[in-house]
Amino acid sequence: MTGPEIAVDRSSPVPLYFQVAEQFAAAIQRGDLAPGDRLDSELQLADRLGLSRPTVRQAIQHLVDKGLIVRRRGVGTQVVRGEVRRAVELTSLHDDLVRAGQRPSTSVLELATVACPPAVAEALGLPPGGEVQHLRRLRFSDGEPLALMENWLPVDLPRLTMAALQSDGLYAILRAGGRRIRGAHQRIGARAATAAEAQMLGERRGAPLLTMTRTAYDDQGRYVEHGAHIYRASRYSLEVTVAER
Repeated sequence: MTGPEIAVDRSSPVPLYFQVAEQFAAAIQRGDLAPGDRLDSELQLADRLGLSRPTVRQAIQHLVDKGLIVRRRGVGTQVVRGEVRRAVELTSLHDDLVRAGQRPSTSVLELATVACPPAVAEALGLPPGGEVQHLRRLRFSDGEPLALMENWLPVDLPRLTMAALQSDGLYAILRAGGRRIRGAHQRIGARAATAAEAQMLGERRGAPLLTMTRTAYDDQGRYVEHGAHIYRASRYSLEVTVAER
């Protein structure tokens, strides 16, 4: 078990749980606590700090809510990796993780040819009910689940394979097949995780998720894919640079 030296000031107006949480957060930011390090149990921390278990529990929950630590059944409380920050630009999550020095991996949950849903057909400019390639993937960063991604592609594009999707990003596969992604229409939002999504992403039910829908087109103006992705808000953020006009 791991824990930094924590000092609490009982005469301070700052709540005791917040004092504890902020000192743990500072230790994580300094690197004194590394990703994967396990913290003492609530009972051990309460004994060590001379605090009540409810106070310690509140401090730990505060750190969980900030995305700095995670509770794992059978393992205990662990420090998680830092938040993944991604610029809002035309790149793939796989490539962004590689550039950030993180190790992406992918579990392909579904890869099939299906009838195109009406909303997707409208986005891709295809006839409703026509066939499209459909895939669902769970993307990991350094072994931790980060995003659940669903995509639809016209069947006249290069056929996707499990092996390619597990080793490369979708845009890299399309580029290798001769389709250059030129631009995209993109929408970003947020919502709460369903029970199934929370289980796959390692979050609690109702946890905040970032959402992104994107319809990309090539240099000939042809739509090549429509995606609907969700990301753990505790581990992922989108950055936008704005300038005065």
